[in-house]
Amino acid sequence: MDGLERELAGQADVIRIDLLSDLGRTIAGAYGVRAVPTTLVVDGMGQVALYTAGIPNASQLREAVLSLNAGQ
Repeated sequence: MDGLERELAGQADVIRIDLLSDLGRTIAGAYGVRAVPTTLVVDGMGQVALYTAGIPNASQLREAVLSLNAGQ
């Protein structure tokens, strides 16, 4: 994830959320997070473009982010 975060710098913001915090539990509930790790790609309107549970697939995440950027 760190490498992908560096690669997409300026194209996407990566936000890591502690699910043990109050805010983390609120966000997890809002987005239906049931497993750790869960990775979401969310567009500028808050709509989920990609939801994956388990170990993230870098190429799938990259494609989702680039697709959102292409649509802008």
